[in-house]
Amino acid sequence: MERAVTVVILSLVFLASQISCQEAILHVSNGNTEREYCIVHNHSWTPLSQSLEAAVQYPLVNMTSTMLCNNATVFPDVKGKALVVMRGGCDFSQKALLAQSLGATALLLASNKTLITPSANDSEYAKVHIPLALMRYRDFLEAQKVFGENMEVKLYAPPQSKLDPSIAVMLLIAIVTVALGGFWSGACERDRLNGGADGGEGGGNKADSGELFLYSPLKVVIFVAMMCGMLVLMYFFYNVLVYVIIAIFCLASASALFSCLDAVMEKIGCGTLRYEHLSIILASVCITIAVIWGVYRNEDRWIWILQDLLGIAFCLNFMKTISLSNFKICVILLTLLLVYDVFFVFITPFFTKVWVYVFIKFFFLPVVMRVPRFSAWAQNLCGMQFSILGYGDIIVPGLLVAYCSRFDVWINSRKKIYFVSCCIAYLLGMIMTFAVMLLSGMGQPALLYLVPFTLITSAVVAGCRGEMRQFWAGTTYEVRGASKPVWHSADI
Repeated sequence: MERAVTVVILSLVFLASQISCQEAILHVSNGNTEREYCIVHNHSWTPLSQSLEAAVQYPLVNMTSTMLCNNATVFPDVKGKALVVMRGGCDFSQKALLAQSLGATALLLASNKTLITPSANDSEYAKVHIPLALMRYRDFLEAQKVFGENMEVKLYAPPQSKLDPSIAVMLLIAIVTVALGGFWSGACERDRLNGGADGGEGGGNKADSGELFLYSPLKVVIFVAMMCGMLVLMYFFYNVLVYVIIAIFCLASASALFSCLDAVMEKIGCGTLRYEHLSIILASVCITIAVIWGVYRNEDRWIWILQDLLGIAFCLNFMKTISLSNFKICVILLTLLLVYDVFFVFITPFFTKVWVYVFIKFFFLPVVMRVPRFSAWAQNLCGMQFSILGYGDIIVPGLLVAYCSRFDVWINSRKKIYFVSCCIAYLLGMIMTFAVMLLSGMGQPALLYLVPFTLITSAVVAGCRGEMRQFWAGTTYEVRGASKPVWHSADI
């Protein structure tokens, strides 16, 4: 089930960067101490300065005892000062016009509710000439404790750069995970064949190593259909299935992390089969990490590190465990998932207005790599902003990379020509995805670029080398139960 759940939301991941708010920064000081808090404003009102140095400083008057909805109340002198009042009771524009008539130079609305972008009728915007923004009431209470009533404030909205360093980090995570997963799959295949050639038990049965082959086109179609069905179920039964998926992810990722660490220990000569006590230690560490993630999964400030660690292990183990038997299966699976990806990202919004809401719910499921946007300072004050990439955008092309790696083993390619070529194609596809996303300013279904890049590159390499027939047929010998490939190629 975890395999289906993992790929269910792979087509949605780039949409998260499009859920935008107009966040800004409230700089509070008293001459000795400085603090900064999140505020949300509207560009249609009076725009804010883009830097702290350019922002004008105002004394802040505390009027949270009123909602500022009528002028019947006697107000203190607020000329040339910023006001903070409670949100609610009347429209944003009514509050702003009243504050403006009193001579205030800025208006802050303290809110006990979720911050939203303040809006009004188009005709109202031209009447208001002072900045207006919402802030959390708890932030104002905290500022009161620090500064008392003697507060000076500046409001500014630093521009958010489209090109953030987190994109480079995400690109590195993706290509390293795909390359390691493909290499691991090829190494396991080499060990299996060597074990079969030596008369060992490892070469006879794929199930003995816990690996699973997808060799039937019908099974691939059923697999994709199950993903679509799971997506529909997630929409109708999200409140129940979310906990099922979280539990599955904790179990699957802990097991995957153990497999990865066990392979590393085996490589350095300290395998758990040789030192049994290490198996207990590794299992304890992996379970602990998964449990910590499960308990603190909503803590954005640092939990993304554990989610990415578990996600990388999950993707690596998936690529090593699930094997596509031939290039034909690769073409069918990747093409179906490409259509699936494009449909749910580009086509579905034309049929339903609730799609963005559905995606927002899915974004909180453990199916994406997350890296904080380092340049989004104002946005991170209001809530951590992330660049995200779905596990499916790593796993799906990664299955083809893994097949190419195994094919290199079957033809005794010392230079790993298929594996290296497919990895380079994946890297170029990811770069193209990010480039189009930055240039267009909208999220992109990554498979729209990754699938053509990897499939076409693999087919061209096989065609140029005259091995397309073998590459297309793949491991038919696996289905028949033979212990070694039925064809060979000269060493490269």
